[in-house]
Amino acid sequence: MVSSSVSTVKEYLASLPADRRQAVAAVREVVNRNLPAGFKEGMLYGMIGWYVPLERFPVTYNGQPLALAALASQKGHLSLYLMAVYGDPALAAEFEAGFAAAGKRLNMGKSCVRFRKLEDLPLDVIGDVIRRVGVEELIAAYEAARAGTKGAKKEAAARERAAATEASAATAKSATKKSAKKKASATAAKPAAKKASAATAKKASAAKSVTAEKASAAKSTTKKSSAATASAATAKSTAKKASAAKSTAKKSSAAPAKSTAKKSTAKSAI
Repeated sequence: MVSSSVSTVKEYLASLPADRRQAVAAVREVVNRNLPAGFKEGMLYGMIGWYVPLERFPVTYNGQPLALAALASQKGHLSLYLMAVYGDPALAAEFEAGFAAAGKRLNMGKSCVRFRKLEDLPLDVIGDVIRRVGVEELIAAYEAARAGTKGAKKEAAARERAAATEASAATAKSATKKSAKKKASATAAKPAAKKASAATAKKASAAKSVTAEKASAAKSTTKKSSAATASAATAKSTAKKASAAKSTAKKSSAAPAKSTAKKSTAKSAI
């Protein structure tokens, strides 16, 4: 089997001769169009592969992702690997019948369909096989095939540990997310609180200013009232003094007149 050292599907296709690139690209398009949700496309074993991501099913017998299909350009032919057909006798029988019904000759090993040109394949039959097996079905078939083997218990224990680790990581992530959300909420609340505090302080300052103005006005009014009262008292005192002076003057004026009259009366009597 010829494998490639490139790291992307795009690079792999670019490395092929034009005729083979066209055939591989056409089969790839059929697989991608019928691929069930949950599978991922990428380079696997030096070929274009479609597999269950390790995040979903991390423990396999060889540590590699569980593959559904793979596509490669070999030295003398092209190869399409169909793992689901290999593990399911009933599906394999339907697959063979599909080739026969399409009038195509099936050249197949355990899982590898060999072909030289695109016309050798009934593409609708290929699409149907890909569409028939989902992620859960492929995992179940793998576990059933591995049951009873020496490594089955170790794989099961490793999967349990991986699941526990994943659950712990999810819990930690959730806690971190909640903490970050709480922190962000608190941070967002600070400007509002600061603004509210500033508004309160402004209102208090305005109220204080109004109170001071009122107090100043009241003080001014009191001062004016005191001045008016003092002025009135002064005027009253002045009037009283004037009245007293007038009375004194009157008395002073009346005394000489009375004395003169008295003297005149006395003189007449003589």
